[in-house]
Amino acid sequence: MADAFEATIEEMAREIDRQVARLRETYAEYNAVERTSRSKDGMVSVTVGPNGRLRGIELNPRVYRSLSPSELAEAIMRQAEAAAGEVAEQSRTLMEPLMPDPELLDGVFGQGLDAFLPGPRKGSR
Repeated sequence: MADAFEATIEEMAREIDRQVARLRETYAEYNAVERTSRSKDGMVSVTVGPNGRLRGIELNPRVYRSLSPSELAEAIMRQAEAAAGEVAEQSRTLMEPLMPDPELLDGVFGQGLDAFLPGPRKGSR
């Protein structure tokens, strides 16, 4: 009986080790996520990393002759938003396998908060 118990515990420990290793790999991949978006005319390039953090902006030297300051700002924002959207999608795809089954969450959280709280105490109002 003790051998079966120890074997079960050892298998559980191996499974936890596998899950932790997968989590570490995914976290490293997540931190490496990066996307660059370039304007159609090639004048503006914006690179965004995890969580939409701006990592770089490249401007073609001719951009100053082609765009007004407000047009340039708009072009930078447009490319940053495009790159951030791509990063968000890639991050979601990367993290999705680590998320719990939505049906499981519905079963737990669909009950409402009252299911997790004790009932009113006798004598309380």
